[in-house]
Amino acid sequence: MEIEIATIGGYEEVGRQMTAVRAGDDVVVFDMGLNLSKVLIHDNLRTESMHSLDLIDMGAIPDDRVMSELEGDVKAIVPTHGHLDHIGAISKLAHRYDAPIVATPFTLELVKEEIDDENKFEVGNDLVEMESGETMSIGDRNELEFVNVTHSIIDAINPVLHTPEGAIVYGLDKRMDHSPVIGDPIDMKRFREIGREGVLCYIEDCTNANKKGRTPSESVARAQLEDVMYSLEDYDGGIVATTFSSHIARVSSIVEFAEEIGREPVLLGRSMEQYSGTADRIGAVDLPDDLGMYGHRKSVDRAFERIMNEGKENFLPVVTGHQGEPRAMLTRMGRGETPYEMDEGDKVIFSARVIPEPTNEGQRYQSEQLLGMQGARIYDDIHVSGHLNREGHYEMLDALQPENVIPAHQDMSGFSEYVNLAESQGYEMGRDLHVTRNGNLIQLVE
Repeated sequence: MEIEIATIGGYEEVGRQMTAVRAGDDVVVFDMGLNLSKVLIHDNLRTESMHSLDLIDMGAIPDDRVMSELEGDVKAIVPTHGHLDHIGAISKLAHRYDAPIVATPFTLELVKEEIDDENKFEVGNDLVEMESGETMSIGDRNELEFVNVTHSIIDAINPVLHTPEGAIVYGLDKRMDHSPVIGDPIDMKRFREIGREGVLCYIEDCTNANKKGRTPSESVARAQLEDVMYSLEDYDGGIVATTFSSHIARVSSIVEFAEEIGREPVLLGRSMEQYSGTADRIGAVDLPDDLGMYGHRKSVDRAFERIMNEGKENFLPVVTGHQGEPRAMLTRMGRGETPYEMDEGDKVIFSARVIPEPTNEGQRYQSEQLLGMQGARIYDDIHVSGHLNREGHYEMLDALQPENVIPAHQDMSGFSEYVNLAESQGYEMGRDLHVTRNGNLIQLVE
């Protein structure tokens, strides 16, 4: 059987992920993502009203024209998890393909919301829910399997396309977490079994390949967060926390510890309400029944007014803005554009690291400076990454023993440390280690 891989997006940047695998006449598309940095540099850009061609031209979504060179029919569109750099282009591109969107329950709910918000295109693809550990047929000779992984969002999987020539393992995005706060540990047993069965190709997220050691568990971040928040138990001023809205496990921990130190948690910001509200609605997380979640500007400002009227010492707002996004709640607070008034000594907990990208770094710096000018004390870096460090990459190569390796989810400089690791394990550039670019085709089996 001919096996061909189209590396469409995410091979020159962190973002706009999209990869297609052709096995015989069957094609499976993995991820259709957005490059957030290309959107954030424009003020008040509304992508839901834009044409896909304009977004392709500005580098915000994958240029999928290379798909016309694949001689097969798309049988499934498979997002690995619900982050926008993996699902943010589905509403712009999926309608071009007569294929269902297949995803885990939480991811599928987020995809539905993206489609509902779309104003330019009618996305009529069937939506198929599939749990980790389950399989589905792709044509007559191939099979799709979801293997459970752990990441900084719940319900993440690594999809595996089983072909007569061996398995194609699409390894974006994960960390090796054996004690997650929510959900099951990474299924290394199944990865080792797949490795023994035979892996033709492994496509790997290289985000942290330059970092030594292994990525800590989310339980480590939870312990750090607990330590910081309990240290502030006797503080009688304002405490504000921010984290990734999609990081349901982290939000859940903040909410829990806020209540334990005698403060009422309140989730503020559109994406904070969206992700936590969706997770709560489908039963993916157990949040307090009376937890306030407010996304619209007026309802957020009313919540801030209530906090100021009843006393900041009684509340713990959990807000958007961990990267300094211009329209996010924390940034507005720093600019003095909300009813919440910062006082000298008030605490701001960043349970997130800056995404290493110039737009984010500049915006986060500006946000922290504005907060500091109002007297806020910053508690930074209470976080663990959702991506594998170097030893995790080594363990995955050891478990899967793939015949071919394709680094992904980085630019060329970001691939370098992964290439060094792969070469130390016997892989060779141009033979079985394929460093590629967006828009390329790699023929694995002719």
